[in-house]
Amino acid sequence: MIRTSVFRLLPLLLLPIATAEESKPNIVIIMADDMGYSDIGCYGGEIATPNIDKLAEEGIRFRQFYNEAKCGPSRLALLTGQYSHRGGFRTGATFAEVLKGAGYRTLMAGKWHNTPMPTDHGFDRYFGLVDGCCNFWNPGMEARPGEGEPGRKEQKGETPRLWGIEDRLIKDGYTPEDKDFYTTDAFTDYAVDRLEEYKDEEQPFVLYLAYTAPHYPLHAWPEDIAKYRETYQVGWDRLRETRHRRMQQLGIIDKSIALPPRADRVEAWDSLSQEEQQEQAYIMAVYAAMIDRLDQGIGKVMAKLEEIGKDENTMVIFMSDNGACSEPPNSTPDMPPGPVESYRSVGRSWANASNTPLREFKATCYEGGTRTPMIVRWPGMVEPGSFTDHAAHLIDFLPTFMEITGALYPAEIRGQKLQEPDGISMLPALEGQAQDGHAFLGWERSGSKAIRKGDWKLVAAKPKKGDESSWELYNLAEDPTEMNDLANQNPEMVNKLTKLWDQWRSLGNQKN
Repeated sequence: MIRTSVFRLLPLLLLPIATAEESKPNIVIIMADDMGYSDIGCYGGEIATPNIDKLAEEGIRFRQFYNEAKCGPSRLALLTGQYSHRGGFRTGATFAEVLKGAGYRTLMAGKWHNTPMPTDHGFDRYFGLVDGCCNFWNPGMEARPGEGEPGRKEQKGETPRLWGIEDRLIKDGYTPEDKDFYTTDAFTDYAVDRLEEYKDEEQPFVLYLAYTAPHYPLHAWPEDIAKYRETYQVGWDRLRETRHRRMQQLGIIDKSIALPPRADRVEAWDSLSQEEQQEQAYIMAVYAAMIDRLDQGIGKVMAKLEEIGKDENTMVIFMSDNGACSEPPNSTPDMPPGPVESYRSVGRSWANASNTPLREFKATCYEGGTRTPMIVRWPGMVEPGSFTDHAAHLIDFLPTFMEITGALYPAEIRGQKLQEPDGISMLPALEGQAQDGHAFLGWERSGSKAIRKGDWKLVAAKPKKGDESSWELYNLAEDPTEMNDLANQNPEMVNKLTKLWDQWRSLGNQKN
């Protein structure tokens, strides 16, 4: 549902065209990849993220912000304002296409993870990974002179990762000549260069900066890794306790929320040998270094916005596409993470710490998969240092952009009739007002499924082979860590929400 404010749009209608265009805010959307709920400083983490923390100090933090639990579907929901199972680009316009119709310059750098290219869906300029993940140092298939072969998810038989430069799709692998190439830096540099290139334009811009960090493989600059060489020798048990306490102090979680036990199949840190502890501490140090470098990139973008005089009229959004990742891609087990030849992931145990205090991980419909940080800095519109408990979702961005810019949603595009966005505008919540939330939110991902209505959430895990998954019921207001299953105590609510989930999934276009 799109909430339209006549009073908000009226000043735009009464002003001359040039002035109206200038009054529309620029929009910068920054997305991290597979980053956990508590990784960044302003959400309780120990990783140095001063630039993201400054966004929080000058903006609003969402305690309950939702995604689609996995990279590609989350990006589709962000782009179209529709749940990913609705039909994607066949049924929805992207925010770039919608904002382009309202006079916006549309720019993108980073991970697309859809087909076809961003320039086919409203973006004027693009540079980045069209695929889902790649080697940070060398996304291609061939080794550069003086280097080893780039580590890959599947060392044998893997097809080249797709890369895009403007409207050109590179299918046979992208191997940069520059040995100092690093995807996080390259995406930052492209974004900063475009801001410089279009600094004198009167038309507003939207910049979508979709980083691949800290998604595997674990690659980072040695100087960034060095900052964290000693940090994680305390282990994941102590780290979870420290982050949990800090989250309570910051107001991210209520002080009544206890820290849950370790996730299944996570060993006690003290049960590891000293050698295993050293190896694991280094793995997390590389992961932290990736987030550190991402934050440095955000600092460069913010500095450029200030330099060109655009920072005060720019809405800056930061979030992650899903929760921390427990997936085990590890094709170079005998090589430490970090260099171009390696291909390692952070692992289940550290991912459990990254999601403190939430349950489970990416690709599940528990809160650890679907709830992530979200920050909005918007000078003059958002109260600095504020929080909101409004339960928002990626599908809400497009309706929000429409309301604040006056952009209209097209009835059809490329000859295809479109369905309106599923989301609702977040503008009241951004302005600190009480806001009616979604009638419900639904999820289905990798065999897991969930539905949330008010504070009640019904969720089922992916069934094990030969078993059937059963619904679990939680009251998120009292139990955001999903530890106290109330299904047996409240069968009526289970039945009600089960029917609602079936309706949501079968209809596809059910409004919420």
